[in-house]
Amino acid sequence: MSYELIEVSTQEAVGIIRLDRPKAYNALCNALVAELGQALDVFEADEAIGAIVLTGGEKVFAAGADIGEMLDREHADLFLDDFPYVKSHGWERLNNCRKPTIAAVSGFALGGGCEMAMACDIILASDTAKFGQPEVKIGTMPGAGGTQRLVRAIGKAKAMELCLTGRMMDAEEAEQAGLVCRVVPVDALMEEALTMAATIASHSRPVVMQIREAVEQAFETGLQAGLLFERRAFQATFNLADRKEGMSAFAEKRKPVFRHR
Repeated sequence: MSYELIEVSTQEAVGIIRLDRPKAYNALCNALVAELGQALDVFEADEAIGAIVLTGGEKVFAAGADIGEMLDREHADLFLDDFPYVKSHGWERLNNCRKPTIAAVSGFALGGGCEMAMACDIILASDTAKFGQPEVKIGTMPGAGGTQRLVRAIGKAKAMELCLTGRMMDAEEAEQAGLVCRVVPVDALMEEALTMAATIASHSRPVVMQIREAVEQAFETGLQAGLLFERRAFQATFNLADRKEGMSAFAEKRKPVFRHR
């Protein structure tokens, strides 16, 4: 497929999506989010792809939603469209992607950009990354997960502060708070993200998907329900040829050859 606002490529078993709207600081418009959904559809359907990296530019991951698209809109219009971005498919596609997604964030990830990064399974940040939900400064509030995922990632007190003041959080603070998994030098960001994605993609695809779903359950359910979900998912792996191959390879002291079945 051809895209105008994103760049799409692959590296072996890793799908790569780069936000590519530099003149607008990668501001998220309906067209960009729709293209993102299309690219995710392609990667989800491609059995050769085991993980997906979402990134932006070196100075800006995404500076937020496109204010020009929202400036003259009214409540009824937004409500009927279920904005932000639900009708464009891409946002929900990212939320519900079954293959692991890694946000490789360099520079500013603000407003919708921060929310897009948080919709991914893992955030890997460069040492120049800055995160924030500054919507309060323009008379509105986060609308695509900023008040929900941020609380789950860094706790109520810090999330409340960031959303109510609009303050930005640098990469070091974001790592300490638990928003990002690691911070790496800016010139090593993509190499590290691709290495992580390739490692994930090298494992059994159905097992990786089950692990991802089980971790998500920790955010959606209570502990006992989550433990039951995990136990049943673990038991289900014993139906997989990959589980038998993995354990046999371990016992035979060799590298497993997974067939993703």
